[in-house]
Amino acid sequence: MRLQNLTSLVCAAVLAMAPGLGMATERFQTLLEKAEDVRSTDPATFERALGELNTFVGEADERQRQHLRYLKAYQLAYGGRYDLAIAEAEVLLRESDDVVIRLRAGALAANSAAATRDFIRGLRHMDEALALIDQVQDRDLRHNVLLVAAILVNQIGQYELGRDYSEQILSDQPDHRNRCYASHLRLESRLNLDTLDDPDEAILASAADCEAHGEVVGANLIRLHLARHWAKQDRSSSALGLLQQYLPQVKEARYPRLLAEFHSLLAERNLSLGALDAARRHAELAVESSAGIAQSMPLIVAEHVLFKVAMARGDTEAALVHHMRYAQADKAYLDEVKARELAFQLARHETSRKVQDIELLRRQNQVLQLEQEVAAQATRNTQLVVLLLAGLLGTIALWAWRTKKAQLLFRRLAETDALTGISNRMHFSRRAEEALEYCRKDGEDAGLVMFDLDEFKAINDRFGHAVGDWVLRQVADTCSAVCRKHDRFGRLGGEEFAFLLVGCDLGSSIALAQECRKRIAAIDTAPSGHVFRITASFGVAGTRNCGYDFLTLLSRADDALYRSKREGRDRVHVHGLEAVPGALPTA
Repeated sequence: MRLQNLTSLVCAAVLAMAPGLGMATERFQTLLEKAEDVRSTDPATFERALGELNTFVGEADERQRQHLRYLKAYQLAYGGRYDLAIAEAEVLLRESDDVVIRLRAGALAANSAAATRDFIRGLRHMDEALALIDQVQDRDLRHNVLLVAAILVNQIGQYELGRDYSEQILSDQPDHRNRCYASHLRLESRLNLDTLDDPDEAILASAADCEAHGEVVGANLIRLHLARHWAKQDRSSSALGLLQQYLPQVKEARYPRLLAEFHSLLAERNLSLGALDAARRHAELAVESSAGIAQSMPLIVAEHVLFKVAMARGDTEAALVHHMRYAQADKAYLDEVKARELAFQLARHETSRKVQDIELLRRQNQVLQLEQEVAAQATRNTQLVVLLLAGLLGTIALWAWRTKKAQLLFRRLAETDALTGISNRMHFSRRAEEALEYCRKDGEDAGLVMFDLDEFKAINDRFGHAVGDWVLRQVADTCSAVCRKHDRFGRLGGEEFAFLLVGCDLGSSIALAQECRKRIAAIDTAPSGHVFRITASFGVAGTRNCGYDFLTLLSRADDALYRSKREGRDRVHVHGLEAVPGALPTA
């Protein structure tokens, strides 16, 4: 692998020095356009195209390099690594001089933040992207940004805005893909606003248009909206027929959320028609498809159907279990809805505050002009001017104090993991990048240790989420005690944690990982009310082998961690070593 990388670098350097540099840049642009064409429709071809672009990156100019960075960020988001995608998009949004790159990066950051339920961050980036939209001539790109905005506001429940954004797209001659998803979002908005009055034939024709252009997911989202519309009109048989007709196609698309939506609606409609076996079967498939999808309406519907079926069959024990799961899912969903509404209000408040800041600056300027005029007035007006200025300064001081207080609060909330009290992923990543930069400048070693709790889902399933939260806090407290003053420790998400060890060579990093592993295994779980064993799998990477790039270190440690998982858990693996005392090597 290293030989291949070296060969690629040498080839890139030779091509960069060749006389045909303009042709090389054109070749790189052709590869970029090829990757763009397939990024949302053919993931395998897209991945191969990115690999080819990496080979010829030496041919690219600065804008093309930024374009490639955007595509890599898109690939991370498509693969579910939203945190890394957001971080890369935010760098492009902040550093790029190209308004097109900044617009696309802002839209990607907004969409990815919404996928991680960070709606405040998503709305902030959406506002940044919408502020740039009038500076871009590319109609398709403007439509893509409006599409992201419509998706985001629909997720937050602001369906009037979602309808407006989608109608802007549809009124501006969009391409096939944007027309397909704008139609889906418009239907979703109008269905939730109870204003859907489109003829059935028009809706089915829209779905067929999506399918004809390869947008199978979009086509079936539209059919799903139509089936829901029919269900509201007590046309359960029609809804069932439509859903059953396209269920095989949805299964082939392998989009879990859409599959869960289909099965949950099929379960609900079968229940309404008295088909208990079919209702139970589809409800169980909806629950299976909802695995890993938090705060899911299909999960709520499916558990409610299973409860009703169990009650109809007199199975009170199963009915109680499903009713408890239904109540838990319903509460989680309602909490999520409230959180989204709060995020929207906070984002709007932030925008309003910026407008107020501008207005305050304008008023301050007016006051300065007034001071110049008052200075020329008679002595009798001097006292009035002083009183006016004192009142204004008091107002500014009060506003500044309140603003500073709010900023400190929001900063603490943004940087801290609410459950464990340690750094959250965003804050850990930023601090780790800063520390690595200092290590690079000073020539110091650093190590990155990632670990993931073993069988944590089983703990949650067996003892409940309250015990799972207790475990996460105990692990955070236990591992924090190992940290030195300048080390960085954070929770990456779920049961995944990471250390950045400043000034530590690989051997010291391994020793810390082993110490943490032993301490975690020694945690007494009796105070939780249950007795069970806690273990963790570790992955270690060092700057001497992997360099000082944070994302590279994280990826190498992640590879080592997953090897620990594969080879039996409760162990440490190290990237780039064949044998280390107390650890198993990984390639």
